[in-house]
Amino acid sequence: MTVDRQSVLRELHDLHAAVIWRYAMHLTRNTSTADDIVQETLLRAWRTPRILDQDPASVRPWLFTVARNLVIDDARSARRRHEVAVEDPPDRGVEDGSDGLFDILLVEEALQALSEDHRAVIVRAYFGGQNTVELAAELNIAEGTVKSRLHYGLRALRLALQERGVTR
Repeated sequence: MTVDRQSVLRELHDLHAAVIWRYAMHLTRNTSTADDIVQETLLRAWRTPRILDQDPASVRPWLFTVARNLVIDDARSARRRHEVAVEDPPDRGVEDGSDGLFDILLVEEALQALSEDHRAVIVRAYFGGQNTVELAAELNIAEGTVKSRLHYGLRALRLALQERGVTR
């Protein structure tokens, strides 16, 4: 930066910084935001050669316009729209278990719609953790029959759940 530009910027600051700060303070009601607005306004003046080429006393309207636009941009920013400062964090939601209870009731009701043979195989396999060999031995049926009952029982269970509004 040349000495000439430095002196022009210093003169701009001396002539207009306090007035621009009061204007920004009036618009924002926040001292740190007003400080930032003045700093950014003067930075933009420094980056605009045509402003530095003018008489420092005649650029006040341009500085006010820049300051006003910066305040508007800040008010429209996502930071201002979405963040709300609060003293205490909000309470966290507590799971009450009602969804799980309704799921259990729904599955029990759907299982009741199955035949006894299908229900016995599905309950022992999925809730009892038994495999097809164990199921075949316990129910005294062939492994192929266990697999068939599991297949058709699950299809019937899926349909029973869909009739009750379950879509997943």
